[in-house]
Amino acid sequence: MFGISFTELLLVGLVALLVLGPERLPGAARTAGLWIGRLKRSFNAIKQEVEREIGADEIRRQLHNEHILSLEQEARKILTPTQQEPAPFQPEATPTVAPPASVADATPAVTEPAKAQEPAPAAPTPAPNDTPQPPRAP
Repeated sequence: MFGISFTELLLVGLVALLVLGPERLPGAARTAGLWIGRLKRSFNAIKQEVEREIGADEIRRQLHNEHILSLEQEARKILTPTQQEPAPFQPEATPTVAPPASVADATPAVTEPAKAQEPAPAAPTPAPNDTPQPPRAP
């Protein structure tokens, strides 16, 4: 982080040993360690608080943007000329067709070429004896 190498730390340790002496050096190292730990914890707390605020700001910004977008959409609806909305889709009524009775009915039958149709025989005419007679009065 600061670019402190092992030789520089060794030099600082020797100066501290000469200045403080061997009796007070362990207590000073302990106190320095506590202060360094407190500084690290406070920096981490500040860092987390800033990240939380940035996250909250980001959420606020997104909510604000969504609110602006919804207002913009409402304004567009109001300002644009109203167009007739298409009627909802309704299926047309289709005539129902009965399905064929069988497969044979569904396929066309092969027939012989059309022949000259002969006229159908006329209904038989009653013979003169077969005509009904009205009943005779006595």
